[in-house]
Amino acid sequence: MRQRLIYYKRLLEEAELLKEARITEYGMTPVAGLTYDSREAVKDGIFVCKGAAFRPEYLESARNMGCICYISEKKCETAEPMDYLLVKDIRRAMPILSRAFYEKPEDTLFLTGITGTKGKTTTAYYLKGILDAYERAEGRKGTGLLSTIENFDGKQSQRAMMTTPESLEIYRHLRNAADSGLNYFTMEVSSQALKYQRVRGLMYDVSVFLNISEDHISPQEHENFEDYFSAKLSLFRQTRTACVNLDTPYADRILKAARMSEKVVTFGTTKMPDLWAHDIQIINGKLTFRVKCDRFHERFTLAMHGNFNVENALAAIAAAYAYNIPVEYMKKGLANVRVSGRMEQYVSYDGKVLGVVDYAHNRLSFERLFDAVYMEYPGWRIVSVFGCPGGKAYNRRRDLGLIAGLFSHKVYLTADDPGMEKVDKISGEIKHYVEMVGCPCECIEDRGQAIRKAVSECKEKTVILVLGKGNEARQKYGNTVYAYPADARLLCQALRDYEGRRYSWGVSSRGGAAE
Repeated sequence: MRQRLIYYKRLLEEAELLKEARITEYGMTPVAGLTYDSREAVKDGIFVCKGAAFRPEYLESARNMGCICYISEKKCETAEPMDYLLVKDIRRAMPILSRAFYEKPEDTLFLTGITGTKGKTTTAYYLKGILDAYERAEGRKGTGLLSTIENFDGKQSQRAMMTTPESLEIYRHLRNAADSGLNYFTMEVSSQALKYQRVRGLMYDVSVFLNISEDHISPQEHENFEDYFSAKLSLFRQTRTACVNLDTPYADRILKAARMSEKVVTFGTTKMPDLWAHDIQIINGKLTFRVKCDRFHERFTLAMHGNFNVENALAAIAAAYAYNIPVEYMKKGLANVRVSGRMEQYVSYDGKVLGVVDYAHNRLSFERLFDAVYMEYPGWRIVSVFGCPGGKAYNRRRDLGLIAGLFSHKVYLTADDPGMEKVDKISGEIKHYVEMVGCPCECIEDRGQAIRKAVSECKEKTVILVLGKGNEARQKYGNTVYAYPADARLLCQALRDYEGRRYSWGVSSRGGAAE
């Protein structure tokens, strides 16, 4: 049921967020829309003025589309007077307004939140695979997902633009899921979403804390590691059952914070967790492991390579355990999950070049990826192609440079969303650390050219790691995002050039060729 404008005024008053209001006869009008994007403004809607990117012309456009009110932290001038609600903190106000407008859709869903420095996306897909297998066996629909790659809510399936969207989008997706009859909804929860209160007010039936390492430290993100870690830990304030990885170095502190939840389930390969993974092997080219708990002791098989994916799969199993999903659906759901841009593998016709596309973009993911490559391909030469984004996570330039330099035979540095910075400046900073540990390094700004050069120079068995962007088909220069071929496409073309003919496909985590 559509609520009137005065209803939203009252909610903000009760939350002690309202500073000033102007409501005329429109106060009795049922509100038909809520948005901060003027392109989505509707008649009788509310327009939210938020963020550094806001421009007065956006509000004017929304007014012309029929919006009757705006919400802002300060008064805005418009060609014709508009009703307004001025608030003390727009970010705190947005989830309150969103939850009210979409009528608390989370109340009808089993909601899972997944956080951590590495592995959120893969874990989300693993859990979705398990829940989908269970729901479909029961004659019901699949399950919802908000991830770095895509968003699916029963009505829409769309490419994601950020890990965790703003609260208005979150609640819209939850409403669609509820209206579509979905029972489960899984979402990645980033530190930024927690810090800037995009998920404030949501209660997660299950939350998963995967791991933590220093990342996202910059003036635009987190001022230091403590700020980053504390933001992550705050997820437990809105959690019923917390699933905690005991293998992370900060497990004791995470467990203390998890006491804010009603129940805690632990998982890992050490320290006697509730769900214990062991006997990790590669059998017939597939990664397998056993899990022991009070309900079962079973072997699981994964379609994706990388021993670090055992942690991600075990996290998904722990969440499914918290939901009392039978183990048969855990095994079935995990067996065939492949995630675009994560450990995608392509092999040249002669078998001498193995290309790997992966989203690894921080210290923890780099460390685990190189460990996995050394374990699965002993004696092979390793070449890395990557860059770092501009304007954020400055510590990555040091960390990734040192790790890649230590474990690669050669490194090619290239563009990865440089934004307002120059690519040669970013690459130069990384190169300093690569060469510090004695590794040859070359800077090639164009990503496609860097990949082609890396492949063309292969003379012996070589693993080429193309890292950082996964399946993203875009590059950000300045404030503009440009279409750009995804890494898999660039790598496949380079392999074709290497062979001089179309090569025979090897194992791909997507089960086929990149277009």
